[in-house]
Order: sequence, then structure tokens, then C-alpha cells
Amino acid sequence: MTPDQERSLREAAAAARGIKDQFRKWKRKAPKDLDERFHAAHEAAFERHDCLTCGNCCRTTSPIIRERDLDRLAKHLRVRPSELIDQHLRMDEDGDWVFRSAPCPFLDLSDNLCSVYEHRPQACREYPHTDRKHIAGILPLTARNAAICPAVADVVLAVTGAAESR
Repeated sequence: MTPDQERSLREAAAAARGIKDQFRKWKRKAPKDLDERFHAAHEAAFERHDCLTCGNCCRTTSPIIRERDLDRLAKHLRVRPSELIDQHLRMDEDGDWVFRSAPCPFLDLSDNLCSVYEHRPQACREYPHTDRKHIAGILPLTARNAAICPAVADVVLAVTGAAESR
């Protein structure tokens, strides 16, 4: 992780309470342009941050593995879905399949490359979700991701104005 990425995470952590308060307000009544604000901030953040210099998402969290993800990964790895489950997955408290441990078993720790990139789970494909429509529906997830992903940290700091108020 670069010093700039570490700084982004520290700033978001320092502003976490204000971010959560703002997100709670937006959950009740979101501005009409909230998606556009997030999308613009997302683009700006990913101009600054290169995921391959960080990899914190793959190092610290597990995506939810859906049935179609399980089938796609198993086919790519040339194993039965049950073998993939036995080797790498567990059922979490919500009843979802997730990786047994972090970092992701398919992450190369030396360069942050994913060995199953073309076949990765849908949640990995969509991460960090800050460019999706109806962002108001996932604001709690976005707040949690701001503690993991420097780009998300920059996005939430920008859209909430927390970066200017510090």
C-alpha cells in the first residue's frame, strides 16, 4: 500500500462518524444527484489509486460466493464445486458462502494479482460498488468499505464533504 493510500484510509477513519451520520441522513432522503456525485468521485479516486499497489480488499475480506460463482470457479479450476467448497469456503452467519480465511486463496501476495481474475466472483467484479446505480441502498456497505479501500475512502470523503471540513 502506498503512503497516499494509507493517508486516505486514515482520513476516512478520522471522519467515520461524520460519514456515517451523513449516510444515515441520505438513507432517509437521498439527494437526487447522489449517484452522479458518487460516480464522479469514483472516477476521480481511480485516477489516483491503482488497485495492484494495494490489494487490501483481497487481503482482508471475502466476497460472497454465489452459486454461479462457485460453478464458474470450479469449472476454471477443474474441480467439482464440492471440492472447491471443502478446500476454500465456509458458510457465514448470514448463510452465504465466503472464503475460509484471508487473504483470498487466489491472490498472489507478491504482486496483488488474482490467479482467477477472468473467473472471479461477481462481488469481486463489482467491488467497490461506488459506481453502481442506487448507491443509497448500499451506504452502510460503502461506509464499511471506506475502512478497507483507499479509493472508497476518497470517494466518501469527497461526496460527504468530510475532506474539506478537516
